[in-house]
Amino acid sequence: MSAAETTTSTLDFTATEIMTVAASRLLKDGTVCFVGIGLPSTAANLARLTHAPEVVLIYESGPIGAKPTVLPLSIGDGDLALTADTVVGTPEIFRYWLQGGRIDVGFLGAAQVDHFANINTTVIGPYDAPKVRLPGAGGAPEIASQAKEVFIVLKHSPKAFVAKLPFVTSAGYLDGGDARARAGIPGAGPTAVITDLGILTPDPVTKELTLTGIHPGVTVEQVKAATGWDLRISPDLKTTEIPDAETLTALRDLHARTAAAHGQTGGEG
Repeated sequence: MSAAETTTSTLDFTATEIMTVAASRLLKDGTVCFVGIGLPSTAANLARLTHAPEVVLIYESGPIGAKPTVLPLSIGDGDLALTADTVVGTPEIFRYWLQGGRIDVGFLGAAQVDHFANINTTVIGPYDAPKVRLPGAGGAPEIASQAKEVFIVLKHSPKAFVAKLPFVTSAGYLDGGDARARAGIPGAGPTAVITDLGILTPDPVTKELTLTGIHPGVTVEQVKAATGWDLRISPDLKTTEIPDAETLTALRDLHARTAAAHGQTGGEG
């Protein structure tokens, strides 16, 4: 059990649950969202089931307006197509929707991020002789560059939040400042990184990630200890709103349905 899970165990929710709820709250009703599998999909579907019923969820395999009854195992999960408003080819998803500027939010996960919100999902260690070979890029580099803005969700640890990535799979703010704009990358980039400890947002000028929100029961010292660089703390640090009972019930029911459908014994968090 992580330090964050232990800290919040006396409350009525887990660290993973408040991370998911906090991430879902960022999605506004009617938003067109390109969704990654895993934590991003959980948060996006929770938003759809609660405060944002008109959110349009798009997955890389072609479903537009997907409304899955359970969380998909992959982008090829049949439930995405069966519940979608329509299904198009993957080239159309990327060329017309993403490159055409029609995606409001790209919702991504990551194995690692650095202090400028660049993402690694390729390797841990040297590329030619990695300690771990990760799943790879998929559509994330295109989503990170072309979506109007990007949300990143992952669990907070020194191994995940590193000073220097061994490989940059998807661009955040590159070397910071105006580096993204100078590189000609059209989207605004990551506007929030949501973790099981808090929420980080980029400094308006330097683009360095700054802790601007902290979850109940978590200390600044915990967050700094779980970060592989000298993390900046906002002078206006806010505490995340506690999840309400209705939202927690929707999240737990979603996990229970998913576990039953996929023959699992439990859900996330």
